[in-house]
Amino acid sequence: MMRDPQATIGNLIDKAKLAYLGYMDGEGFPVVRAMLAPRERADIREFWLTTNTSSRKVARLRENPKASLYFVDQRFYRGVNLTGTVEVLETPEAKERIWREGDTMYYPQGVTDPDYCVLHFTAQKGRYYSSFHSEDFEV
Repeated sequence: MMRDPQATIGNLIDKAKLAYLGYMDGEGFPVVRAMLAPRERADIREFWLTTNTSSRKVARLRENPKASLYFVDQRFYRGVNLTGTVEVLETPEAKERIWREGDTMYYPQGVTDPDYCVLHFTAQKGRYYSSFHSEDFEV
C-alpha cells in the first residue's frame, strides 16, 4: 500500500514525458491518444494540457467529458490511471496560463490562435500499478 499517494504518484507524473488521454469516440468505443505531458498540475487531482481545438478529441470531449489520464514509468514498469472529467477551455486566461515559448510550432498564430485550447482534467479516482500489485485510491 502506498504511504503517500500524492508524493508517489506526483513523482511518477512529474517524470513522465507523455500522458495518455482516454475518451469515448462518437460510436461509444474507447480511444487513447498520446499527449504532451501536462503543462501544470494541482496535486494529483487537476491537470492542464494543450491541444488543437479542431481535433476530434475536443469534439468528443465536448459531447462526453468522461475521460482518463494514464502515466507510465517505463524504467520501473509502474503506472497510474486517473479517471475523471475534462473541460475544454478557450478563455484568454486559460490559454495564457500554460502557454510556453516555442508553442508557435503547434499554434502559429500564438496564444490567441483559435486552434489552441486547454484541456482541464479533474480526477475523481485512480488506480496505481507497481511491483505486480495494483491498488485503487480516491483523489
